[in-house]
Amino acid sequence: MDKIDELLTRGVANIIPSKETLGKLLESGKKLNIYLGIDPTATRIHLGHAVPLRKLQKFAELGHNVTFLIGDFTALIGDTSDKESERPVLTSEEIEENFKTYKKQAEKILDFSKISIRNNSEWLGNLSFKEVIKLAQEFSFGDFAARELIKKRLTASKHVGLHEGLYPAMQGYDSYILDTDIQIGGTDQTFNMQAGRILQKKWRNKESYVIATGFLEGTDGRKMSKTWDNAIWLDDNPDDMYRKVMAINDELIIQYFTLATDLPILAIKDIESELKNINNPLNSKKELARQIIKELHGDKE
Repeated sequence: MDKIDELLTRGVANIIPSKETLGKLLESGKKLNIYLGIDPTATRIHLGHAVPLRKLQKFAELGHNVTFLIGDFTALIGDTSDKESERPVLTSEEIEENFKTYKKQAEKILDFSKISIRNNSEWLGNLSFKEVIKLAQEFSFGDFAARELIKKRLTASKHVGLHEGLYPAMQGYDSYILDTDIQIGGTDQTFNMQAGRILQKKWRNKESYVIATGFLEGTDGRKMSKTWDNAIWLDDNPDDMYRKVMAINDELIIQYFTLATDLPILAIKDIESELKNINNPLNSKKELARQIIKELHGDKE
């Protein structure tokens, strides 16, 4: 498996419009504009959050123009793609403080000497109301209202703020301003990332791509979440991290090697073959724990 094929396969749930055309673009040698955006609404990163960060770093290592976008303006709304209620409104000061903590953890994965950091308040904060209307005209509110969790809230007569409908348009505008070739995000971000593709096509007549990364399951097999206390955090100390990894379900070992480490795919396939031929996966799990801690805390730890 070559670097490009692995980049478009490992930890990837979906590529829009297609893996084949994106592969050809990457093989052309052209330097692409690639970004990942985060809203600093929380201060801790777990191994599941780190999956798209790892993908972004791989593109940086290949020499592309990579941007880590801080959604300091979109965070004033808060993305509700995977939420059943509105997010609490944060102040600009809270957002700035959150990112300081976030960046310190992200540096365990990202080499910021190869990655640009931008804030979307640079452009979103300067839009006039007339420009916001023009932007909103490019999208259908019906598409937004048809999203599963939004539809569920509307059916239950829960409040859905009008401002929430602007969130995908704002994220799409980020993609347009950065003249994006590739957006990276979790599968829950697919709708928002598609907004960027729409603006690039309509306003620049340019095809752009979405790479939706898969989810890493928590230590109990459910989605990794603070709510369920099943997360392994990047700032966990090595002892706690080792204990948590050793507690994961056996069937998650290969998923964790694939999504939560940089161990080469061929080495992971060897481990997978070994697991099929033994009854006790203890040694493989120990190796997994050591690999994760080595990458996040260093060889000594």
